[in-house]
Amino acid sequence: MNILVSNDDGILAPGIGILAAACRAVGQVTVVAPDREQSGTSHSLTLHRPLRPARTHAGAFQVDGTPTDCVLLAIGALLPERPDFVFAGINHGPNMGEDVLYSGTVSVAMEAVTLGVPGIAFSFAGRDPELMASYHPLLVRLIRQITEIKDFPAETLLNINLPKIHASEVKGVRVTKLGSRFFSGSLTRMKDPWGREVFWIGGGDVTWTVDPDSDQAAVKDGYISVTPLHMDLTNYRLMEAVGSWALAL
Repeated sequence: MNILVSNDDGILAPGIGILAAACRAVGQVTVVAPDREQSGTSHSLTLHRPLRPARTHAGAFQVDGTPTDCVLLAIGALLPERPDFVFAGINHGPNMGEDVLYSGTVSVAMEAVTLGVPGIAFSFAGRDPELMASYHPLLVRLIRQITEIKDFPAETLLNINLPKIHASEVKGVRVTKLGSRFFSGSLTRMKDPWGREVFWIGGGDVTWTVDPDSDQAAVKDGYISVTPLHMDLTNYRLMEAVGSWALAL
């Protein structure tokens, strides 16, 4: 079993070490990750300069690019053979609801699926590395179960969120759908040292819709959330309605 591990928090983030250690209990692991934090880079590629992968003292590869770059390089050039699975994370912070559209962690799994390899993204709803490390036995169990799935569904990735509690307190696993949330106050207007106007994006207050079947509700209730995401974003229910608009040139 050959496993590729990557992330968007960078190769020095504690989460990727915790995930790689759990994966090593199941198979042969290669780590290929960004050389710095790349949170919020989504599924972006580096197109306007060359990439320089470098070996670390621990045998991993660090790449001066995005999470998607890492998967593309790993599968296309760095690994001697294609991996059987690609695992992303563990992200420091949750990736739920609309976050999956921005997440570099989810995009690692997405790029894997694009290249024909099953992809699974792991995120932790907190920031405490010690709490995250408590999940090692549960991660080994989950990863082993996932890698034993026969005929893993095509064009589908799994987005897994771990609740911000000690692993011993986890109530179980729930299969969920994406929740929905909106931010307020996430744009901060400031002045730089030269008096020029600048803006910070991030922070603010988050409000989630109330949906007991959502990823956010499961994690809030102390469950591990597993959300299957499909690569085909087509809204098939609207195709006939849009066709009735008779758009033409």
